[in-house]
Amino acid sequence: MTTKNLLVELFVEELPPKALKKLGDAFAGVLFDQLKAMGLAGADAEVKAYASPRRLAAHVTNVSAKAEDQAVQQKLMPVSVGLTVDGLATPALLKKLASLGADVSDPAAAVATLKRQGEGKAEALFYDSLVTGATLDVGLQKALDETIRLLPIPKVMTYQLETDCELPGWSSVNFVRPAHGLVALHGDTVVPVKALGLTAGNATQGHRFEAAKSPVVMAHADAYAQTLRDDGAVIASYEERSKEIIRQLIAKARGLRCYLEVEPTFSDGRPMQDLTAVEIEKILLENALVQEVTALVERPNVLVCQFEPEFLEVPQECLILTMKANQKYFPLLDAQGKLTNQFLVVSNISPADASAVTGGNERVVRPRLADAKFFFDQDRKRPLESRVLGLAKVVYHNKLGSQGERVERVSAIARGIAQQLGGDALARQADQAALLAKADLLTDMVGEFPELQGIMGGYYARHDGLGSDIAEAIEDHYKPRFAGDELPRNAVGVCVALADKLETLVGMFGIGNLPSGDKDPFALRRHALGVVRMLIEKDLPLDLKALLALAVPVFGDKITDPSAALSDFIYDRLSGSLREQGYSAQEVDAVLAQRPQRLGEVVRRLAAVRTFAALPEAPALAAANKRVGNILKKAEGDVQPVVKPELLREAAEAALHAALAQAAPKADAAWAAGDYTASLQALAVLKTPVDAFFDQVMVNADDPALKANRLGLLATLHQAMNRVADLSRLAA
Repeated sequence: MTTKNLLVELFVEELPPKALKKLGDAFAGVLFDQLKAMGLAGADAEVKAYASPRRLAAHVTNVSAKAEDQAVQQKLMPVSVGLTVDGLATPALLKKLASLGADVSDPAAAVATLKRQGEGKAEALFYDSLVTGATLDVGLQKALDETIRLLPIPKVMTYQLETDCELPGWSSVNFVRPAHGLVALHGDTVVPVKALGLTAGNATQGHRFEAAKSPVVMAHADAYAQTLRDDGAVIASYEERSKEIIRQLIAKARGLRCYLEVEPTFSDGRPMQDLTAVEIEKILLENALVQEVTALVERPNVLVCQFEPEFLEVPQECLILTMKANQKYFPLLDAQGKLTNQFLVVSNISPADASAVTGGNERVVRPRLADAKFFFDQDRKRPLESRVLGLAKVVYHNKLGSQGERVERVSAIARGIAQQLGGDALARQADQAALLAKADLLTDMVGEFPELQGIMGGYYARHDGLGSDIAEAIEDHYKPRFAGDELPRNAVGVCVALADKLETLVGMFGIGNLPSGDKDPFALRRHALGVVRMLIEKDLPLDLKALLALAVPVFGDKITDPSAALSDFIYDRLSGSLREQGYSAQEVDAVLAQRPQRLGEVVRRLAAVRTFAALPEAPALAAANKRVGNILKKAEGDVQPVVKPELLREAAEAALHAALAQAAPKADAAWAAGDYTASLQALAVLKTPVDAFFDQVMVNADDPALKANRLGLLATLHQAMNRVADLSRLAA
């Protein structure tokens, strides 16, 4: 059967930019799936999605004008229900056949066409029929209706269309935006489908101001993208438009000897000047601002603008944020990473003289920057410390009190952590930084730009002469803010950041505010990972249990002790993080089964387990360890690791005891020195005596004294083997 390519386009008013990519992919994907399900698109068919600010479209290859007929076998009913004892059709069978369109004028002939399958009571009647394949006219209509119904529309609009009947009137339509055109072409033939009160044709509209023709007529489904580009001045493909924006951004920036400011979320830490154009493109394809601008323009034109240099006296984070968030501009940095007074604008028009466009954008951004400068100047008139008392009037949580109470709790936790890490001097600094860390919440700048909390506190602390340690700690105490973010730069910042996250975790768990499913409004998973990362990557000599014991009492009677549940939650986050880093489930389970309290040791333990698992003795020892654990679990009472040498009657148990006496001290010494790899390797010599013990010794001896002694020997072995990790988790 011959096939042609299909093009379907909905032309609408400007779509919501943050939803455009998702809407475009869904429109093409659902339409394609529907056509395949009806047999109109073959197994080799492909789909390409198009999405611009004013259109959603899909191009599908190898679409048939009519789907092939299909032979269908349907189970009707048991033979005992459909046929009498004489083999005649019952009324129930005739009624069923008639509902399927079969000819029942001759019941005997109708029965003769049926098949019988099964045996005895399970024997049933089956009816073979030929289902006529759907035509493209009918099938596309169903597919289009279903596609529109399933679109992930963030917010539906209701608008009216004038009815095309003799009596004047209006009908209501619900869609993401008012639709004004529908194109459906199978090759060069219009498919007469309807949607949203529109009838399909072969014409659409191009760019609002720069289209060469209006309307833009499509001669063929395959000419869609090129015709829109040539006659309509529109790049229909979201991906092509995005890459064109990025190409122009990079070219303009390099022409100015500047660098694009890139979201740190997607950067690997290298400065922009060290990245190639290909690397920058890869980063920018994931950039939220690039994605939003791609959804705002149909034919991008990147222009260079500038603002007055005196605005650079304002912290660059403020200027960058207002340019990106409010104006959708791209700030430019110099080779040292400092903001310049030039920025890039993605325009939707390409006039011969762009001065009016650049001048307009420069006029628009000036008041925004002036506001930022005003906020900065006003905020510096009051020291941070003067704002702390005002936090008592800011509600944090109705069950946990005000931000002022929260600051006191964070300060108490930070002092305790700092005392363990650096004594009185560090504790005083951590206390001061923690008390001031939330003060910038009451500044004008953070009131306007909440994203700058912490960052502005650092600037204001420097202005108040508090020193770099305190200023950096205030700025860093929210870190890490996201996956891959850097950690606090100094010890004071680590203490305050740990305290801030622990206070949130303990408080929320203590009042039962736990994450569920994909809902985590207080970002508790992120806070837990932040605690894990600081403890591990900073290799802090802090016990998790002790940290929770430090944090819980500061809440008084506001919470119930959540230490057990919170500890499980943190270990779960740690487990997931380690697996993402490439450690196997067995390795992670083996180490975390022991619940190591110093998380800084976890990576070294994992390395030791991996090295041990590569030893030829490892499988047998892991299996034996699992067997020992099972025996001890079944033993009555609490088995102590105590052995009486005089009760070692069998040669194999005496040999195991002797081998343990030699290997255990070496393993213990390596353990004490923090050399977990050597500690596990020292146990490899136990394979032969352990194997011999299980081959030759009956643990559950009739003599209670012998049984107890052998269990004590196994308990000693179990204790020696499982200090670093639960080796039984490595057993196959």
